[in-house]
Amino acid sequence: QVQLVESGGGLVQAGGSLRLSCAASGRTVSSYTMGWFRQGPGNEREFVAAITWTGGPTYYADSVKGRFTISRDIAKNTVYLQMNSLKPEDTAVYYCAAKTPGSKWSSSPSAYNDWGQGTQVTVSS
Repeated sequence: QVQLVESGGGLVQAGGSLRLSCAASGRTVSSYTMGWFRQGPGNEREFVAAITWTGGPTYYADSVKGRFTISRDIAKNTVYLQMNSLKPEDTAVYYCAAKTPGSKWSSSPSAYNDWGQGTQVTVSS
């Protein structure tokens, strides 16, 4: 089991940028396929991005492709989500998640075993 703590959320104007961090403890992120998900008010949790346990390839939801970038720093045992050109519809609680070590990536939240507590991102128009 890996413990995950997100940070970096906040309030930003449309067109702005934020970088979310997901600090892991207990296991190394190099063992896991890591994903970012988000859940807006009244919505189901949806896939945003994932990075495989080998460090690549990366996968993105169509709604964020070209604007968001997922990456990881093995030395810091941290996964990042760089979010550029933010839109009001990106407003949500963003969650970091870890999938079974060595397994293939998935866009389904139910495929991920360990979750952080989430960090709020609010984009004003």
